[in-house]
Formats: sequence, C-alpha cells, structure tokens
Amino acid sequence: MLNNFYRNKTVFITGNTGFKGSWLTFWLLKSGANVVGYSKDIPEGHSLFQSLRLESKITQFYNDIRDFEALEASIQKTTPEFIFHLAAQPIVSKSFSDPRDTITTNAVGMMNVCEALRNVNWACNCVLITSDKVYDNVEWVWGYRETDPIGGKDVYSGSKGAAELIAKSYLSSFLDDYQPNVNIGIARAGNVIGGGDWAVDRLVSDCFKSWSENQTVMIRAPLATRPWQHVLEPLSGYLVQGLFLSKDKELFGEAFNFGPSSDQNRTVREVLSDLAEYWKPSGDDFEMYSVTNGAKFKEATLLKLNCDKALHKLNWAPTLLYRETISMTGEWYDAYYNKSLNMEEFTSQQIQQYCKAADDRKIS
Repeated sequence: MLNNFYRNKTVFITGNTGFKGSWLTFWLLKSGANVVGYSKDIPEGHSLFQSLRLESKITQFYNDIRDFEALEASIQKTTPEFIFHLAAQPIVSKSFSDPRDTITTNAVGMMNVCEALRNVNWACNCVLITSDKVYDNVEWVWGYRETDPIGGKDVYSGSKGAAELIAKSYLSSFLDDYQPNVNIGIARAGNVIGGGDWAVDRLVSDCFKSWSENQTVMIRAPLATRPWQHVLEPLSGYLVQGLFLSKDKELFGEAFNFGPSSDQNRTVREVLSDLAEYWKPSGDDFEMYSVTNGAKFKEATLLKLNCDKALHKLNWAPTLLYRETISMTGEWYDAYYNKSLNMEEFTSQQIQQYCKAADDRKIS
C-alpha cells in the first residue's frame, strides 16, 4: 500500500532521536522522504539515532517540545506535508520520580503541536501519537476499543490521557471546521520492542545492556502480561494512517489502535527467556535474570488493544508472529554487540524483511 507514497515528501517528526523516532526516520529516508527532525537532544550512551548516522541525512532541530516559539518556527520554516508527533517522556518509572516533567512534556507538548497547526497555511497531515496507556485500565481480558473511556490511574497514564483530551479540545475548537489546510488523526500503541532501544527501565534494553556487561538483569514483575509487538508494526500503522489522512477528510480527529494479535500476549518471564536464546551466556553458571522485590510503584499487569477499526478503515493489520518479533529483536542486538556489523545495512535489511513478510501474507 505505501509503495513510494512518501517519496520526495517533507515529513516532520517530533521526538525523532528516540527509539521509535529513529526507526521511523530511517524507514522514511529509505522510502525517499525528506525528513525534518525536532528533538530535545540525542540520548546519552548508546543511541540508535547515532548508530544509523541519521543526523547527517536530515534537517535537524534541537529544541524542547515545550518551547512553542521554537517548534512553530521550525514547522513554518520547513512547511512539511506530514507531521508525526512522537516527542514525549515515555518512561513509566520516571513519571513517578519526576511527575512534573512527564506531565508538562506530554500534555503541554501536545498543546504546542496543536497550537502550531492553527497557523499552517499549506496542506498538512498530522498523526498525533499517544499510547495504549490512555485507556482507563480495569484489566479486563478483552482489548480496549477506541470508544472506551480515557483514564489515568497513575501519572504517566494521566499525562497521556490529558494529552488526548487537549488534542480533542483543539480539534473541535480550532481545527475541525476552522482550519481547512490540516487533517489530523490520533494513534495509540504500546509495548514495542526491537533493536536499538536503550531507554532505562524497559525489559529488552535492560536485558541486553546487562548481558553485554556480564550482569544478571533484574526484573520487577515476571508474570505481567503485555501484547508485545515489534517497533515496525505501529510505525507501519502511523504511515498508513498518514496516507489515508491525506486522501480522506472524513478521518479527521479519528483515533486508531495499532497492536499485535491477541495471541502475541506473553509474560515478561516468557519474553525474557525467549530473548536469552539470542545471547551466549558468559558461563554455564551465569544467571540470565533475577526477580527483584517488586516495583516501587504500581504497574498494570494486563493491557491489550482491539485493532478492528484499523483493519476496517485503514486496511491495516499486524504482520509479524511472536517468534518473528523475538528473533528480529534478538538478532539486532546480537549483530550490534557480538558481530560488529554495519547497523545501517542490518537495520535496512530488517525493514525489507518486514515488508516482504507483509507482502507474502498479503497484508497491505
């Protein structure tokens, strides 16, 4: 479906130096797009953004998403045809240690993007990315639909829910009938894994950072269940949503879930054990993981999404099976740490592998 749709189009990505943002930037570059990045900084230490040498290949702005004047000036200067808003404080544990930063980044950042869209005088399509955490999670066994209530029992979820409420109020107050140049949609996804994630307090990044230093990884909630998906799955959804927005004004303001099929649900312990197959232990007595006394904050144990709407309206469906998600993730870190491969070529091959799998399975 995407084919060469984004070729020669200018695409503005907020949060492009992060994990998902770097994969999206790289994929769009491979598709022939002119990418503009807007991020606060490059993450310290290991960085997918640096591993793929993205800075030299795009137009890059370094400013905080909470700086409205800088954000608007960057958008006005580059006049993008597409905007993907990913910039956020994405770490749940940090929301407990620094709730103010989390709330202002996620909520005020969303407000600034929406405010900047008010002054766009060219045709522009914008996908606002939030999270599966926006839902009022009562931990039922079926997937949340886009019509289910927004909630927020913890600060992180609250910040994401607040961001969506701000977006929706802007859409109805200033952008729907009053801004003919802009078409906007909302995307929700969560629990992505894949190569190049080194953020703190995430299962995969914690595993490979610890194992690369011959240390046992400490896990908080081994029985917590998540709908694990490779990072390319929701990114494909965002790209498809952007395409449909450019062609159908009736999708204005619509929210879409992008998640794996229900049989992708696995416990933290299962995922960790499966990833360990792609790492050679230091010795026979090496302990791959150990369970801590638990988190210092309350975490949800069950959350999954119903993606029927994306299938019905966007013809989007997840591509990868669980074992493929694990193998692509494990093989990426193995290539990075143990094989000294060219990570640009290897990452490009994984995108090609993903697209081929979709093509073989007739998933558009």
